[in-house]
This record gives sequence, structure tokens and C-alpha cells, in this order.
Amino acid sequence: MPRKNYIYNPKPVFNPPKNDRKRSTFICYAMKKASEIDVARCDLNYKLLPIDPKTGNILPRFRRLNEHRACAMRAIVVAMLYYFDIQSNLVQASVEKLADECGLSTFSDSGNKSITRASRLINDFLEPMGFIRCKKIKNKSISNYLPKKIFLTPMFFMLFNISQSKINSYLSKSMKTSQKLKIKEKKIFISFSDIKVMSQLDEKSARKKILNTLINYYTASELTKIGPKGLKKQIDIEYNNLCKLFNKIKK
Repeated sequence: MPRKNYIYNPKPVFNPPKNDRKRSTFICYAMKKASEIDVARCDLNYKLLPIDPKTGNILPRFRRLNEHRACAMRAIVVAMLYYFDIQSNLVQASVEKLADECGLSTFSDSGNKSITRASRLINDFLEPMGFIRCKKIKNKSISNYLPKKIFLTPMFFMLFNISQSKINSYLSKSMKTSQKLKIKEKKIFISFSDIKVMSQLDEKSARKKILNTLINYYTASELTKIGPKGLKKQIDIEYNNLCKLFNKIKK
């Protein structure tokens, strides 16, 4: 085979699965940045010292990535971002899955699959350079190893100019949003006996009883986050629900 044809699929591209769940704002932003910048020719690739992850020894500096490996890196970086969980730093996809969806898997004439192109990029470049860290999980029932878990490091995001402070800012906003949603999802429990009592009260007294129930139900920090306007809105919702319930009981 001529040397120029020795690589299968010389222009790999990440193709995400169809009908998959929507990615977060941060992931979409990071994938866009990684697509706009040539991560394979980033200055970090030439300035960082590669380190053997097993021994911690400094390895000989890499030469410029050949174009075939550079193309593989451009595809797999976007794929890793697509499956990245920002809370755990874990890429929620195996090396095989990444290879398949980036067009880096090859098949022999007998039909055997090889993911060597992807695994070598990970083992021989991305991990020694500190862009990712890998963890093998040993199967207790047999003596072989399962596919590696891949974790992205802050250096990985520096390939396309996303700082750790940018990641921290997104995490902080995400956490606040999540806490607000949890508070909204909480539902107060009013017993049937309380409902009967409240059905005899005027609107002002009923609203006051709902307020007391809410104050006893939420924690102090949750009440602070809800605020006066949010608390009033919650009282309105609960009062309207009770009115509907009263009408059903009357019928």
C-alpha cells in the first residue's frame, strides 16, 4: 500500500449520536471554541513537558504532531467535550465509543475492530501532556481491565482558551440554578384535617396559616433564597390550590 494511503479515514470528524439529549450551555460553548481553534497546533503542545503517567519521569519532547494524529486530536477533543460531565470532570464515554463516533476505528478484512489510532493518541500524547488523566478499573471477577475512565484537566480547556475561572463561574451559576429549582419543586404537605379547618377561615386567615406552614417547611437558607416576592407567589399558588380543592369537596 502506498505510504500516503496508510491511514484509514485521514479526515476524521466527530459525529454525535442522533436524538441524543441536549447539551448544557457550557458544553456547547466549549465545543464551539474547540472547533474554532486548531487545538493540534496550540502553543501548549510545544511548551509543555510530557510526563510518563506511570513513573512521573519527564519524557523526550514530542516533535510536531503529524497531520494524521493532528486530525485525530481535533476530532476527539470535541467528542470528549460532548460527553464531559463538568461536576465530576469525567468523560462519560469509553475510548471505543469516542473512536467509533470520530471515525477513528478500523476493521480488518476478517472484521476485527481496532481502536489503536484513538488509544495511542490518548496514551502517547494527551495523557503525558497533562490534558487528560486516565484511570483503569480492574474487574474483580476476571483479571483483565475494563476500558479506561478519562478525566479532563484544566490544561485541556487551555487548548482553546477556556480558563479554570470560567469553568468555576459556570459551576457556581449552575449550582444556584439547581438550588432554586429544588426549592420550586418542593411541595408543602397540608393534612386533611387542616384543609377542613382552613375551609372555615376567611381568605386572610387562610393565607396566614399557609404562610406559617411554609415557614415551618422551608429551611432558613431556603427562605432567604426564595425572598419575600417568591414567598408571596408560593402563598398565592397554595391558596388557589386549596380553593380548587374546597370546591371539589363541596361538590
